[in-house]
Amino acid sequence: MPLTKIACDRATCPPGKFHVRLADGLGMYLEVTAAGGKYWRIKYRHAGKEKRMALGVYPAVSLAKARKKRDKARNEMADGDDSGQLRREAKFTRSILDATTFEKVALQWWEHWKGPRSPRHAEYVKRRLQADVFPALGARSMSSITAPQLLAMAKRIESRGALDIAKRALQTCGQIMRFAVAHGVIEHNPCAAVRSSDALRPRRKENYARLDAKEVPELLRKIEAYQGSAYTRLGMKLMAYTFVRTGELIGARWEEFDLAEAEWRIPATRMKMRIPHIVPLAPQAVEVLQALQTLTTGRSLLFPGERDHERPMSNNTILAALKRMGYAGRMTGHGFRGMASTILHEEGYPHHLIELQLAHQERDQVAAAYNHATHLAKRRAMMCAWAAHLDMLRKRVGG
Repeated sequence: MPLTKIACDRATCPPGKFHVRLADGLGMYLEVTAAGGKYWRIKYRHAGKEKRMALGVYPAVSLAKARKKRDKARNEMADGDDSGQLRREAKFTRSILDATTFEKVALQWWEHWKGPRSPRHAEYVKRRLQADVFPALGARSMSSITAPQLLAMAKRIESRGALDIAKRALQTCGQIMRFAVAHGVIEHNPCAAVRSSDALRPRRKENYARLDAKEVPELLRKIEAYQGSAYTRLGMKLMAYTFVRTGELIGARWEEFDLAEAEWRIPATRMKMRIPHIVPLAPQAVEVLQALQTLTTGRSLLFPGERDHERPMSNNTILAALKRMGYAGRMTGHGFRGMASTILHEEGYPHHLIELQLAHQERDQVAAAYNHATHLAKRRAMMCAWAAHLDMLRKRVGG
């Protein structure tokens, strides 16, 4: 039976229950809570899923008004729309239109943009906005911001030597402005006419320090004889065999490895390009991992921190070890990648295989996944030959 005003007024939640639902019809009901609250809701299905939508609080929203809201929602659903989603989108758009200053719109953009990003990266972008962009533009209305003001903001960041941050600030502002245009806050994007090269100094690309090929045998011998932490020694050996990035190495977890299949599958969340990466493991790399297993029994990380075993070792651990071995300013953890690229190219391996193994793959995720699948066998053969080559170099000097 449909509800009446008297029934709504008298409705209470039975003792021992948190809430009770009184049906009115066509999916609408009055939910009465143990605390005495009364809430209109409608239950509906969209795309095969059951959903609920709030229609208001009784008695502020009367029975008659709740039925009108229900009928409106049902009409929208009859057209194939998700009424609840439409309401959420409308509320989101209204909140953007109400946010007139750059800072308010930027924070709305950030909430929308952060969804698929890693929490660490999303927080970094927000901190950069708060530290560098908001002090200069945050209080200004969106419609008043001009291209010269954007460039002035970037120049102030550049003046302290942070050229990369200045360029990224301009790029982020461009995204925020496009977001504002799309939601009707402004009509034109002042960033569209601005390029970092228009005002910021070009930066000469610097290569990471790495050794010449003739110096590699001695490096490998010193790594083998390293007297410091066993984690660090094994980490340097694994980096030499796999030439992954330092961050990918130190954050490695045992769940990523299949030693029986001799594969290391690094998830997208830990990769620079946000695309999963497969590292075929040579027998020598598997031996290193087996040695690590004896050190990390019961732990999820391969390379735990010295004090906090739930966090990975520091980014500087391998760099400090190389410095102690006499390679300060001459070799870095990243240098293993350059070293591998140079030697493998000289040995005649195809450029595209080397680039795939370095995870310099296409930004198109479908193409990247295809290449990983079709070239995995060839990359496995290359990685086994690479490990054997390193062993040969190490034994050539001091063997």
